[in-house]
Amino acid sequence: MKLTFSAADEAFREEIAGWLRDNLSGEFAQLKFRGGPGDEHMFPAERKRWEQHLAAGGWTCVGWPKEVGGRGASIEQQVIFFEEYARAGGPGRVGHIGEGLAGPTLIAFGSDEQKQRYLPGILSGTELWCQGYSEPGAGSDLANVRTRARQDANGQWLISGQKVWTSLAHESDWCFVVARTDPESQAHRGLGFFLVSMHQPGVTVRPIEQLTGTSEFNEVFFDEAVAADIVGAPGDGWKVAMGLLGFERGVSTLGQQMQFQNELDEIIRIARDNGAAQVPAIRQRIAEAHTGLRLMRYNAMRMLSDNGPGDSSALVYKLHWSSWHRNLGALAMDVLGPEADIIEAAPYELTRLQSLFLFTRSDTLYGGTNQIQRNIIAERGLGMPKEAKGR
Repeated sequence: MKLTFSAADEAFREEIAGWLRDNLSGEFAQLKFRGGPGDEHMFPAERKRWEQHLAAGGWTCVGWPKEVGGRGASIEQQVIFFEEYARAGGPGRVGHIGEGLAGPTLIAFGSDEQKQRYLPGILSGTELWCQGYSEPGAGSDLANVRTRARQDANGQWLISGQKVWTSLAHESDWCFVVARTDPESQAHRGLGFFLVSMHQPGVTVRPIEQLTGTSEFNEVFFDEAVAADIVGAPGDGWKVAMGLLGFERGVSTLGQQMQFQNELDEIIRIARDNGAAQVPAIRQRIAEAHTGLRLMRYNAMRMLSDNGPGDSSALVYKLHWSSWHRNLGALAMDVLGPEADIIEAAPYELTRLQSLFLFTRSDTLYGGTNQIQRNIIAERGLGMPKEAKGR
């Protein structure tokens, strides 16, 4: 496991840390530590401007190859970028779906024409993306998608169906959509991976109000919406979709851990201020949270050092962090004590830690439920027999 960085890496750290220190100021100062879990609805216009400001400074898509406009940063330097971004209080990235998922997928599976068409908008922060995977009957079981794609007489692919839990769909310009190209197919066969403009007739976005009172998740309805492109051939959708999920478990997880550290630090500060840190049970839970976060980091570093984000050791990561984060939300409420039950103002103005607690209820559900993750670990990681299917 690699736990140290070279002199060149540390120089890179100084460069990004200095840039963030100088630029998270003025109009962007209010964005520090905002836009994270449970807070994604805050400052959408300002965070879009921040995305383009990052791009102007050359700090979007740092891990992309230089030939497509990225910095070509090493794994170590990507880790440093995400760590320093979170340490500086950089706001939640509204462009992360494009930068971390759509872009790398197009680089790996897209044609030259598709790269030339779609990558520049992601690099510049001017075109935002959302993910069209989950459906009402296909959440963790992606192979159960029912959204359909058919070709018309002109050869255009027309998309019809419903996607759900689509993060920031109301702010996005594009959506990558997994849809069934063969109506007679089942499971992972007969799927396509489509790129669909959100700004056209036939696309309807409907917000889903959450426990937090906010609506960064959405339902998206497609009614004969025209797909601008298909990545790969019809029937390749499962392969492309699985490749994308490999990128989702990538280097940005280290940045996520720094955000978790910021949350834990805030909880510890409050515990010291209000005396909760004097309670032995609270001290024990804080120690367990600290230990769990360090284990999370070491596992991620081992994964990245050995075989990259596609390694099978990544299978445990989602299960670990989601359960840890849910427990952190509960710890926050117990540290706050009676204040946890009081809102700052009507009608529903929550503090950051109250929002954190409510949002972490979903951590063990989205992106693969804990139950599904345990099946994946057993079957793919340990080689155990597949779960029996009902008839």
